[in-house]
This record gives sequence, structure tokens and C-alpha cells, in this order.
Amino acid sequence: MKNELTPDQIANYQKDGFVVIEDFLSPQELDNWRTALDEALANRNGNKLPDRKEVYGKGDDADKSYYDNVFDQMINLWQDNEKMRNIMLDERIGKMAAQLAGVDGIRIWHDQALIKKPWANPTSWHLDTPYWSFSDRKALSIWVALDDATYENGCLFFIPGSYLKTTFENPGIGKNMGEIFKVYPEFFKSNSKAALMKAGSCSFHNGLTIHGAHANMTSGYRRAMTCAYMPDGNTYNGTQNILSDAQLAKLHIGDLLNDDKQNPLIYSVRRVLENA
Repeated sequence: MKNELTPDQIANYQKDGFVVIEDFLSPQELDNWRTALDEALANRNGNKLPDRKEVYGKGDDADKSYYDNVFDQMINLWQDNEKMRNIMLDERIGKMAAQLAGVDGIRIWHDQALIKKPWANPTSWHLDTPYWSFSDRKALSIWVALDDATYENGCLFFIPGSYLKTTFENPGIGKNMGEIFKVYPEFFKSNSKAALMKAGSCSFHNGLTIHGAHANMTSGYRRAMTCAYMPDGNTYNGTQNILSDAQLAKLHIGDLLNDDKQNPLIYSVRRVLENA
């Protein structure tokens, strides 16, 4: 695993709100991630989460049929697959996320398999963090290509530097590719940057970076494994998202989101120093 970040990579992330890391995984690691994903998906039997088929607050019901053909989305595979758990709780990746975000501790918010099936719809421009149950301008995600991500099959695009000005307003992923520019008109004429990736490469992006993806214009699949990271110390903001009704019943706005069973702390500077 290419897990040592260079100063230039950190600086580029802080400037643009995203960074691409070529050949992040070795060929053997890539094979291991693919195998883990196949097993986890087979075990899930179509459920988006371990305990249910849908995700709270994912979008407007009117756009549901369109959204369902943007990508197949399976969340928190680490919770019910041991191979995926070992991958997602890797402290090395947590350290990379913490370094890019400039924080001392990183928790998993949720992992996601995002699979564009043949002829899938484009992923409209959107933000990530407004979907989540906490509000932190430093939250981020890793996006690992398990197939080549190309112009033809649905590679990611980013609007560089947008995270520095966006807020937690978000129109979501709907039918209109450019709906987000009604909320953020200052980026309407911005130039986007394609994140073409060979399988095994990855990107990190800030959850407030405007990003989207092409349609899959091929008869093949574009598989990606992602994980959203929450800086340690965040509190509940009132949005349900992946939280179950039972978890929600115990939470009040302002409560710490520090349940290690739900959101494990995968990297902490303090823990590293204590174990040194």
C-alpha cells in the first residue's frame, strides 16, 4: 500500500479539496479488496445497510427511480464482513485521512461500495457532508477504484477549491446534473478536473468539494470502494442518515458521536504516542 503522503500531495489536497494517488494498492491488495467486496455483497443480499434496505435522507422520492440507476450503493460492509472490516479499519489509511484533514483523530462514518452498472446514469454534482449526522468542514472520503475509472464508464470529476466556499446546503443527487449551481452560482463557470484512475489507485476528497461522475457508457461495471471519515470529537446534528431508529432514540443534538461500535476510531495521534 502506498500510504506515505508527500508534502506536495497534502498541499494539493488543501488547495483543491481532493488528491489522486496512483497505484495506491499493490496488485495483491487490489485482488484482496475485490474478493472482500464480492463476498460482502453476496452476504448482504441487496440490503444497503446491515439492518435495512434504504438509507435515510438520500434524496427526493420523485427522483428515486433515477437515483437507483446512478449506482448500486452498499453501506457499512465492514460491519458484517470480516475481510472488509480488516480493510476499512486499517490504521494506515486512517493516518492518511487525518494528515490530509489536519486533525488528530479519525473515525469511520461509513464505508460504501459504489457500483455503476452498465449504462448507469451520471452522478450529478453534489456535496457529501450535508448528508451526514455531523457537520465538519474537514470531513473527507477515500475513493478506491476497483476497476479502471475512465471517461467512458463514469470517472469522478471535481471542482478544485470549491470546498473553501461551499456550505452545508446541498440539492442532492437528482436528474439535473447542474442543480447544485443554483445553490452555488459562483462555480457555474468553473473548470472541473477529471480523476481518471487505474484500478488500485485512489482519491481523497473533502466532503464539501463539489464532485460528480459521468454516466457509464459501457457494458461493463465500474466498481469503487469508498469510506467516509469523521474527525474525532464531532457531535450529532439532528440528521439521521445511517443511524438506526434505536440509535437515534438515544441521541440528542450536541451529543458526541463516539460509539466505537458504530464509528470506530481508526487513527489517533494520542493512541500512537501512548503505544510508542
